[in-house]
Amino acid sequence: MGKYGVGERNAEGQMVVDFSKRTEMAVVNTYFKKKEEHRITYKSGGRSTQVDYILCRRGNLKEFGDCKVVPGESVAKQHRVLIGKMSLEIKKRKAVRAESRIRWWKLNEDEYSRKFREEVSQVLGDKIEENIWETISEVVRQKAKKVLGITSGRRKEDKETWWWNEEVQESISKKKRAKMKWDRQMDEESKQEYKEMRSTAKKEVAKAKDRAYEKLYEKLDSREGETDLYRLARQRDRAGRDRRDGEYVGRRMLEMDPPGRRKRGRPKRRFMDAVKEDIRMVGVTEEDVEDRSRWRQVIRCGDP
Repeated sequence: MGKYGVGERNAEGQMVVDFSKRTEMAVVNTYFKKKEEHRITYKSGGRSTQVDYILCRRGNLKEFGDCKVVPGESVAKQHRVLIGKMSLEIKKRKAVRAESRIRWWKLNEDEYSRKFREEVSQVLGDKIEENIWETISEVVRQKAKKVLGITSGRRKEDKETWWWNEEVQESISKKKRAKMKWDRQMDEESKQEYKEMRSTAKKEVAKAKDRAYEKLYEKLDSREGETDLYRLARQRDRAGRDRRDGEYVGRRMLEMDPPGRRKRGRPKRRFMDAVKEDIRMVGVTEEDVEDRSRWRQVIRCGDP
């Protein structure tokens, strides 16, 4: 498809072209000259083709500086990540003062709790000063930052995933490295290694979520548990909202009412309605259809 596509255009590709013409869109990844490995979006069983595309308004095509496939990454089985780079004018946002916070919630884990006590004990020891409370508070804050770490201090919508941990991060990194190795070598050994790493990553994510939800359920009766529950519900609500403007092509297509389009809801004409109509056209009754011998006499033919 296009000047820099892969292979010949088929019926599905023609549908993409027709859709782009009707909506005045451009197929971005056919405008950039790339190696074939950086144009293939689907690869499986020795077959490779280009089935994933990025579309944009023709007026915004000049804002794209590059568009290519990343061979080592995947968003679904056999489908590769297609990335487009754009140069956009960033609107000035009102500065929001946000400070990094100490991750005190990590004290619930035995490992961090033990290490934190050791660090504080080593510094304080038997030290006694006049301003003992100021000394203790300063030591506690410093060691908490060292052991527990601090948050990023970003805006609320950019907060870290609440169930994420180091084990999940490590397993995801191993899976990505195994995927890149398989894409380079394309042998059975690297394929099996990638499958094992992918399975391990799924298990680590499931374990992390189970532990996080278990702790959340245990704390539901407390004030802290209510806060965590409301925070989780708020994040899910915001994630499900469509924040795109009215010019978004998907919304425009939903608002279109082409001739012949079926109304939403259950179709009025069902399969049984069509069968009953055929029975009336043949001139028989429903009892004749249910009785096989009588049906053969009516249509005057043998068993199929």
